[in-house]
Amino acid sequence: MALPVNISELIHGKVVEWERLEFKEGWNPEDVLHTVCAFANDMNNWGGGYIIIGIKAIEGIPQFPPNGLTLENIDRIQGELIGICYKIQPNYLPVTQPYEIEGQHILVVWCPAGDMRPYSCPSTLGDDARRQYYIRSGSRSIVARGDNQTRLVELTAKVPFDDRINQESKLNNLELGLIREFLQEVGSDLFEESTSMPFADLCKAMHIARGPVESLRPINAGLLFFNSHPHRFFNRAWIELAIHRDEAGRNFTSETFKGPLHRQIRNCLAYLKSEVLKTETRKITGQAESLTISNYPYNALEEAISNAVYHKSYAEEKPIEIQVLPDRIEILSYPGPLPPIKNADLQQRRVIARDYRNRRIGDFLKELKLTEGKATGFPVIRDQMAKNGNAEPQFFTDEDRTLFLVTLPCHAELKGTKLVSKSSTKLTTEDIDTYFNEGFDLQTLSGILDNDLSDVVDYIREKIGTKSAQKVSKSAQKVSKSTRKVSKSIEIIDFLKSEQSREEILKHLGLINHTSNFKNYIKPLLEMEIIKLTIPDKPKSQLQKYTLTEKGRKLIK
Repeated sequence: MALPVNISELIHGKVVEWERLEFKEGWNPEDVLHTVCAFANDMNNWGGGYIIIGIKAIEGIPQFPPNGLTLENIDRIQGELIGICYKIQPNYLPVTQPYEIEGQHILVVWCPAGDMRPYSCPSTLGDDARRQYYIRSGSRSIVARGDNQTRLVELTAKVPFDDRINQESKLNNLELGLIREFLQEVGSDLFEESTSMPFADLCKAMHIARGPVESLRPINAGLLFFNSHPHRFFNRAWIELAIHRDEAGRNFTSETFKGPLHRQIRNCLAYLKSEVLKTETRKITGQAESLTISNYPYNALEEAISNAVYHKSYAEEKPIEIQVLPDRIEILSYPGPLPPIKNADLQQRRVIARDYRNRRIGDFLKELKLTEGKATGFPVIRDQMAKNGNAEPQFFTDEDRTLFLVTLPCHAELKGTKLVSKSSTKLTTEDIDTYFNEGFDLQTLSGILDNDLSDVVDYIREKIGTKSAQKVSKSAQKVSKSTRKVSKSIEIIDFLKSEQSREEILKHLGLINHTSNFKNYIKPLLEMEIIKLTIPDKPKSQLQKYTLTEKGRKLIK
């Protein structure tokens, strides 16, 4: 049975941190036993880990192409693995699955975090071996001693809330459509198998349901991702957003984002992108390239909101609150970080947590590429804010760690734009001539669309048509090529007076429905918010079409 992850991305460390991966060139039963035991104990609530047998690693880095295993060896190893895992107490069995990578066979051993910690196993496979508790320390499996052993024993029966069975739910509360959509998006081989396997087996394979056959029930993380209305099981498990037009707080609009956690994140970000984010493109005298700045960098917002969803407690009936003010965005979640992290620790560039509140939620978000790896969230937010020219972000928790507040200051030169006044500069034909004389491309078009074009729409279209029809010298070919691309974009904008599919758009341009054409002509317009998806929460839907944004409609005659 396939595993619910993309194996290619897994072995390259793209969806799981290196600390949760152990590569073995060959079969070493004693080492594997200790590592399985360590992953089962999951002392840091990382979500267990994976052992990849058949790939050599040098200083933790896998070497390709892999040496691989013979099919006969894989069968033998799977049999021996079951035998040695019976030595683990309490009972624990990992999940195994052979795969083919670059023409070689490997065996992936998935070791989810166990429900009955602490687990122990013999220190050797010889007779009368002493039983030991094993834990992960970095990329190694070691014996838990002293404080580590005390802490591990204290974890007995302390299963994170998101990985607990929800006794108020039934298996049919998990929705097959959402599960298959997830498997398809992450590129799991389990997507194809899911069409023919029993639903209960699929849920058990993904570890989103547990219990006896007669009473198999979803775990909390399963309901949070694979039920359309998770707030029915977890009160107020949603995102509340308020956009304030002034500091007084009387003039504001609000939205609530409900549904599966990943859809909440994406829908909230799409709304912020449409209603709050403001981008300006400025020409710099004497330079060919334009300068583009935003009031808030999108990547910093994405990381901050995803982290709030990842780290909040779903046992507490408190939503995530996002306040958009004229000079800042505040993202508030409950409670604060787990001990021993204090507010002073949050002021460091990198904050390394010892424990994680939601190990399964974190796994799902990373597989969907909505969060970075562990301990990388703060650096990503800080770097993106600095790169865009914003002031330093602020992170705060109170003395009792009852809340976590992230404050993202607005770019100093774009305060009060879009979300407050919705004002824009009224461009003249002289302004348009300046843009064309210095080089007119899609980025420039996107920038001027943030302004008032009521007096210059026809002039812009005429300039694009005239310029693209002119014969140009070699020195001007680059400019002409960019302008022709803008001309194609205008064709798409005109065509999208009504909703159209990707195939229909490319056919209208006289192009075949190929990925390269999509990337050249449709994707840039999406990224610049000139067009948008009609089904934004299901980007790969067969019913997906494209339509104009308010920004794109400015060029309609």
